[in-house]
Amino acid sequence: MSKPDFKVTPLKWESGLEIQPVYGPEELERSGGSAGIGKPGEYPFTRGIHPNMYRSRPFTLRQYSGFGTAEETHERFRFLIDKGNTGLNVAFDLPTQCGLDSDDPMADGEVGRVGMAVDSLADMEEAFADIPLNEITVSLTINGSAVPIMAMYFAMAKKRGYDLSTLRGTAQNDILKEFVGRGTWIYPVDASVKLVGDTVEFCAQHVPLYSPVSVCGYHIRESGANPAQEMAYGLSIACAYVEHVLKRGLNIDHFARGLTFNFDVYGNLWEQVCKFRAGRRLWARLLKERYGATDERCMQLRMIAGGGGGGLTVQQPENNIMRGAYYALASALAGTQTMALCSYDEAYTIPSEHAAKLSLRTMQLLIHEIGLCDTVDPLAGSYFIEAQTNAMEAEIVRLMDAIDGEGGIIAGIAAGRVQAAVNLQAYEREKALLRGDVKKVGVNVHCEDEEEDRDIEFHPYRAEEANKQVERLAALRARRDEEKAHATLAKLGEAARAGRNVMPETLEAVEAYATVGEVCNVLKEVFGTYQEPVHF
Repeated sequence: MSKPDFKVTPLKWESGLEIQPVYGPEELERSGGSAGIGKPGEYPFTRGIHPNMYRSRPFTLRQYSGFGTAEETHERFRFLIDKGNTGLNVAFDLPTQCGLDSDDPMADGEVGRVGMAVDSLADMEEAFADIPLNEITVSLTINGSAVPIMAMYFAMAKKRGYDLSTLRGTAQNDILKEFVGRGTWIYPVDASVKLVGDTVEFCAQHVPLYSPVSVCGYHIRESGANPAQEMAYGLSIACAYVEHVLKRGLNIDHFARGLTFNFDVYGNLWEQVCKFRAGRRLWARLLKERYGATDERCMQLRMIAGGGGGGLTVQQPENNIMRGAYYALASALAGTQTMALCSYDEAYTIPSEHAAKLSLRTMQLLIHEIGLCDTVDPLAGSYFIEAQTNAMEAEIVRLMDAIDGEGGIIAGIAAGRVQAAVNLQAYEREKALLRGDVKKVGVNVHCEDEEEDRDIEFHPYRAEEANKQVERLAALRARRDEEKAHATLAKLGEAARAGRNVMPETLEAVEAYATVGEVCNVLKEVFGTYQEPVHF
């Protein structure tokens, strides 16, 4: 009697990689074999950048948070720390991110709405009052105005007695991805890269344990890129920063360790794991073989990987609690150093304290109950995982080679080609969702005929708090040494026009309580502003 002929439906991941129904030694060998697996903590770091990973220390828990005034944000910081957060990921409001002071007419209606308003060093001092900067690592999610914000953080730490040579922390400061994914750019592309280079050089010389850049594939993915594109664009951007700083004469081993990464997690769990394992291996090879790094610490892809907001839904929002748990699982299985997790209500509002606590507890469950800290890279050796890690690496390399073949990532972003590719991918994915080709529970499958009425807690915008911030800024200007502030800003302008590193003069200016908007306006006068190319 003949066996029934079962047909297997072809399957592809979002990155375009084909998935076989069964994997064995033959599939692994065809993909490139097992030579690149290696050992944890050893080059090429496929299995993680530390020998014992979470057995030695669990991943850092760092929730993204910030809203309203520095005072309100400080309260949320204390709440998160008291509940077990071991790091802070700071959200700034849109005016601050775009280099505008709270009293700028263009900031009207946006002050403190979806992030903390920071105008001056005084706000930074209030936000981090009594928070131990040597125990709680702080990540500043700032890009276009990273120069003054980083300077304010350093100035605040100095005033509190911290030695900058021992200060740890991270700034996102990935301006190239802003042109692709978020839009809080200020200056033209080349000038923006120059300013990133200034921060990298300054930190290498004065704040060596601080990470001045967190290359952020996360927002490129959130804008529509598939997982392979996210990694390819992220690594290409990191290479562009490396090459820029090398041209300044710095040694690769003296600054590359300051480059970290921020990647997204949503969608197919296995695809996420393979994306990170492949990306980690490829970054190590690039640093060693392309750029000649000899210090293996520079070859380690250190990352924060968190549950992506792009995977959350307004429909049936409680499902986002389960989604977040799976995203956190993927992040841990992939070997992240730091984890952040979007809260279930983040699809429609700033997270409530209740939702933020649930996200924190989800990560703590992985550490204490689920066994994610038991052993390093538990999926290693799986025919499926290793074959698809090889395939993912090959796809990332193919995409990066295509970018280089068109003149490189900076030229591609300046001309709008990268943005167009991400927009097209987002458009195609949305069409697939509408057709039902991509399944989304509560959206196009397992929907309710009538969504039940529910009370949804929205974070309110309070004009009175925005007005209070504007009044606070006016009071600051009235009491500061106005002559000193303007003198330091003049020196900053001279440094920018001369092509020097602007970080020393910026630090001096913010210590004189020059504002974010004042610093950015000086730099705008020298560098101009970016005009976005639009492709149809």
